[in-house]
Amino acid sequence: MIKINLLPHREEKRRLRKQAFVALMLFSALAGVLIVAIGGGYFGNKLSNQEERNQFIKSENDRLDVQIKEVSNLKQEIEALKARQQAVEDLQSDRNQPVYLLDELAQQVPEGVYLKSFQQEGQRVKLNGIAQSNERVSELLRNLGNRSAWLEKPDLIEIRSIGIGQGKDAKRVFDFIVNVDIRRPRDIEAASAGAAIAPVPAARP
Repeated sequence: MIKINLLPHREEKRRLRKQAFVALMLFSALAGVLIVAIGGGYFGNKLSNQEERNQFIKSENDRLDVQIKEVSNLKQEIEALKARQQAVEDLQSDRNQPVYLLDELAQQVPEGVYLKSFQQEGQRVKLNGIAQSNERVSELLRNLGNRSAWLEKPDLIEIRSIGIGQGKDAKRVFDFIVNVDIRRPRDIEAASAGAAIAPVPAARP
């Protein structure tokens, strides 16, 4: 038996192709939406993780800043404590300075020089005396500057010729004022340590 299709087969094929196209478009749209959603979720998750890392780094930096500030404050407190400790040690050592001063003056003042007074302000000592000649004053300065362990940096402030006595006993002498520094024990110890570690010059062949 011969079957004859009386339906418009071209229209049917066109309709089927249209349905297939629409289905393909819908599938493509759904696939695009799915890809965008997956991509958006992936990048959103990466962005969230990066923000968490950034926040962690920021919080750690803030914590380190606090610790650095604390360390800086501790260093300042330590320096202040050291300064106080050094001041206390200086006060204790300065109690013996008059003894050292009198002992050094007894050793370093040459013959022909007589001290009338001395005055100490801090580490500076003002000496006032009478010398038989300029040479005696020069010798005193040399002794204070080169031979004394406790005294240093002598500075002649004033020297003038004056007359003392009357009649046959009258004579000319030199009234002088000298400033000199008195050293602390720690200064002497530091100088001794520096001299101990100083390199010994090599002998020439």
